[in-house]
Amino acid sequence: MALQVKDVMGVVAIAVRPEATFAELVATMRRFKVGAVAVIDLEGRPIGVVSEDDLLLKEIVPPPGTGALDDGGRYRERNRAGGTTAGQIMTRPALTVTRQTSVREAARLMHANRIKQLPVIDAASGKIAGTVHQTDLLKVFSRSAADILADVAAAVAGLGLDPRALTITVDAGVVHIGGRLARRSQITELVQAGRRVEGVVDLEVDVTCDHDDVERISPLHL
Repeated sequence: MALQVKDVMGVVAIAVRPEATFAELVATMRRFKVGAVAVIDLEGRPIGVVSEDDLLLKEIVPPPGTGALDDGGRYRERNRAGGTTAGQIMTRPALTVTRQTSVREAARLMHANRIKQLPVIDAASGKIAGTVHQTDLLKVFSRSAADILADVAAAVAGLGLDPRALTITVDAGVVHIGGRLARRSQITELVQAGRRVEGVVDLEVDVTCDHDDVERISPLHL
């Protein structure tokens, strides 16, 4: 079963209101040792996020009225660099996940957006419920060998294969599968299914096949 954000998240939500001052933002990040804080409305719903990068715009981007302005994103950066409150500085909208979001999807969002944490919201109310950090997501790699083995065996069975006909071992997150398969094409299916199991660091398949049904492409003759 795929792990969800609720399985690894922290239940403490670090958040501020839009009127929080620049100094308060810095103090909050230093106090809780976080790289970003959510900005919430009166109902507790995230409306934006202030990160360390957002605060550092004051150091690297001249504020409005101090030279020529560029269009688009550069103009918005200048306005935010001149901001003094969370509401003026924050990046919006807030990128969030729910408790039910898969750990894999949360990791994908962090990687794609180059961020290290995400506010977690309640799916029904939209209110902030916690925070998930990159370090939280790494907990999937601390799963026990027995848990990983059980999930890999279930994935094998899901392919219509008999796990008892194969030898499956797990060592430090590396899964090794040996034995015999009916068709060589099943190796690809086996690898794909095994790698989708949470906590698998690598997967090695060393099997013999009764039938080679993988199409071989002959080299072109020029």
